[in-house]
Amino acid sequence: MSTASSAEKSAVNGIRTALGIGGVIALIVGILILVWPGHSAQVVTAIIAIYAIAAGLVYAGLGIFSKTKGGWSRIGHIVLGILFIIAGIIAFANLTATTVTLAIFLGIIIGIVWIVEGIVSLSTLGDAASKGWTVFFAIISIIAGIVLLFSPLYIAILWLFIGISLIVLGIIQIVRAFTFKSIDSL
Repeated sequence: MSTASSAEKSAVNGIRTALGIGGVIALIVGILILVWPGHSAQVVTAIIAIYAIAAGLVYAGLGIFSKTKGGWSRIGHIVLGILFIIAGIIAFANLTATTVTLAIFLGIIIGIVWIVEGIVSLSTLGDAASKGWTVFFAIISIIAGIVLLFSPLYIAILWLFIGISLIVLGIIQIVRAFTFKSIDSL
């Protein structure tokens, strides 16, 4: 067996493993979202809070222990670290309220992004190969964005849609992991 063949087989095995692991994780998270939508949203919020505390400790540590940074840079890192830590602690202290706030914030951001995406699609209509599909996509995107902005119920539906999507995509990734044969098939 040649070195190139061995390296390709190793790469293929690595890709298959990554596809499989990614698929299993997506499948599990999707099932958790559908079975426990409220709890899974709180877990996501808790993960973000943990990240905030960890990032805060890193920033504070950089400010305290840095030998090469100037005074203002060190103070800035320490202040940023403290703010991250406080945000993480507040998020944990009020996990339910933070989850609701995060959901509303993400719903607003996604709604705005969809509206902008629809407008941008319309602005590229002159260059579009399929003008009908571009207009259809733009209209659906703008309507979906407006609905998401003005109906909090759609945020919950969006969360469930994410769960369903993760299950479907997870299954597809797992199938791809078992059927993946070569790097050229990507």
